[in-house]
Amino acid sequence: MNTELTVSRATLEEWRQVEEWAADEAWNPGRGDTACFHPTDPDGFFLGRLGGRPVSAVSVVTYSDRFAFLGYYLVDPEHRGRGLGMATWRTALPHAGERTIGLDAVPAQEAIYRRSGFTSAYRTVRCAGTPPRTDGAAPKAPVQPVTPDDLDALAAYDRQCFPADRRAFLGRWLTAEGHTAYVSRQDGRVTGYGVIRSARDGQRVGPLFADSPAVAEALFDTLTGHLDGGEEVYLDIPEPHEHAQTLAASRGLEPRSHTVRMYTGPVPPTGTDRTYGITSLELG
Repeated sequence: MNTELTVSRATLEEWRQVEEWAADEAWNPGRGDTACFHPTDPDGFFLGRLGGRPVSAVSVVTYSDRFAFLGYYLVDPEHRGRGLGMATWRTALPHAGERTIGLDAVPAQEAIYRRSGFTSAYRTVRCAGTPPRTDGAAPKAPVQPVTPDDLDALAAYDRQCFPADRRAFLGRWLTAEGHTAYVSRQDGRVTGYGVIRSARDGQRVGPLFADSPAVAEALFDTLTGHLDGGEEVYLDIPEPHEHAQTLAASRGLEPRSHTVRMYTGPVPPTGTDRTYGITSLELG
């Protein structure tokens, strides 16, 4: 068997193996994540192989000429401790060019990322629990299902909450199989939107962006109101956003784990005050 590591770009189908690794690490990926993520930047998904067998991975997704996001830094457990992950990293990272790079680091890897030039910004807290049923209860703000005609308005709103334009990504994320999306408006203006999707374990809400706690509550309750009793919901919250923590606690979600949001260069404006739940730990 060839013991030399080769690193190359992965196809969408090849990346499904990496999604399985993520599931094995209890990251609880959404069931359709790969199909939505990979087309965002098909050149940004890297696999390391030994003798043709995938053993390591990392994604470096470029959103614009200024911003990229790194995720899926994984090594097959059978091959850890041999430097394969770092070798894959070194091959993949130049794909970002001079862009600011963001990532959500598991605590055990934070020091490694610091040595690579990343600076910690804040913690992202994963909360999970079983929210109460809200069947028949009137939401605190008007919400309605997202339609294809909403894409332009939602992409413009999303740009106020995320460091880059994600219109193409949202075109997939809002309508993917197993995804349900709602939008809130006031006087015709978007005041928030949210998406819930089926995951390996329960349901994941993300993003959940809103102008106010009332809008966030209305969106969360509508997104989760149809779920069967006992199904857990996961929400990844920027720790500095106290209203987001209050929302999670009031709906029966408790902290389960955390990651550390890190960046190279200055922290980009991300609308954290509107972010009640990020889209994903893998793509930001």
